[in-house]
Amino acid sequence: MVQRQAVLDRFRERLGNMLDADPQTHSAFARSAGIDRSTLSQLLSPQNRRLPRAETLVALSRATGASIDWLLGLSNDGPARTDIVREELSFSSRELSPFDESLIEWYDESIGQKVRYVPATIPDLLKTEAVIRHEVTRFATVRPEHKIETAEAPLMMARAPGSDVECCSSIQMLEGFCRGHGVWATLDRQQRIEQLDHMIEVTEELYPTLRWFLYDARKRYAGAITIFGLTRAVLYLGQLHIVLTNEEHIIAFVEQFDDLVRASSVQPPDIPRLLRRLRAELG
Repeated sequence: MVQRQAVLDRFRERLGNMLDADPQTHSAFARSAGIDRSTLSQLLSPQNRRLPRAETLVALSRATGASIDWLLGLSNDGPARTDIVREELSFSSRELSPFDESLIEWYDESIGQKVRYVPATIPDLLKTEAVIRHEVTRFATVRPEHKIETAEAPLMMARAPGSDVECCSSIQMLEGFCRGHGVWATLDRQQRIEQLDHMIEVTEELYPTLRWFLYDARKRYAGAITIFGLTRAVLYLGQLHIVLTNEEHIIAFVEQFDDLVRASSVQPPDIPRLLRRLRAELG
């Protein structure tokens, strides 16, 4: 009886975690799996004392991408689940995209946990509104107001008690921004100064909760990614986002991130000093 209950508990926990990570509603998931919504509710209920029938297990396995052994707790090899999310233009200036809403929710869920972050440019939680507008005003699928609202989520998370945020960027990206190279060539010098002042203020305020590492891009390469604990990793590929929820895959990205941290040439306590030196270059 104890063993049967343990299997039931593990099954309910693993199925529930899969559904929590799924952007679909439970009703939509049940339809896609070909089972009744009431059956799904019963399987998730703590009062349930019956294992699912074989055909139901097969349907759930196909719908989730997880093996039946894993769902029943007979194997620890996690489900190889990957979601691909396309960034699409919202027709309402007030309406966030489904991905942006999910991103804010993931940051809310991560309060009190560790988030690892390799941004494409400056970390979002350190950006001024002027810099965000400069980056995305001409984008076809992103509105500046949405990006500004989304950027508030990691900052609020970093300010919450118990949170832990690590960022890794290349020092060449930061130097290029300060000197107005590349896409920053048309950003007003005063706005670059204000961005530097803002970064100095926030990095000093949030350290050591926020730790920003700078690595040498001549020695390491890293794509843009956010890792939410061991729950999910989000890879940013332009207007395409890949969301991974398999723990084995997430750990592989954590290890790559930690390698960037170890190889960083500028450590978090030294960041404000570097920012002040770069700001002095601008006068």
